[in-house]
Amino acid sequence: MLKLEEETGADWWEVEALYDLCFAPGRTALSSYRLRDGVAPVAALCLTLRDGDSVLAAVIRCWPVLVADRPVLLLGPVAVHPTRQGEGLGGLLIHEVLAEALKLGWERVMLVGDAPYYRRFGFERLDGVEMPPPTNPDRVLGLELVPGAWDGVTGAVTRAEAAGAGI
Repeated sequence: MLKLEEETGADWWEVEALYDLCFAPGRTALSSYRLRDGVAPVAALCLTLRDGDSVLAAVIRCWPVLVADRPVLLLGPVAVHPTRQGEGLGGLLIHEVLAEALKLGWERVMLVGDAPYYRRFGFERLDGVEMPPPTNPDRVLGLELVPGAWDGVTGAVTRAEAAGAGI
């Protein structure tokens, strides 16, 4: 049995340890982290997934950013413990976040990631949306939660203040 909950301050160290386990040591130097630095995440879209023994199996976080002064949800990072990979837990978290983001009024979502993985959720390459360097433009992906939400939205991705309290 899995338990899905909003991340709390008490989860922070354990979540960070899972990110450290799943990603390269220099993960916080990536351009997406510069957009997150000093900005509160969207707390309602930062989720933990625990097994029946309360062991952390997977996590996801989301932050607000701006593109052309329009609000955009920056999805990720998402991490699944290596012993739980292949069980669909990352996909479960992504589907949950996308559904909740729409309920909260978000119109567009973006991420930096592998197109073959994220395509199954509807993400496509965002032409004209520029992440800070050295991000590979082929990895800048977007999804419309509302039809036409990305129409005419181009330019640099910049920092935004969070809507709601952070973790």
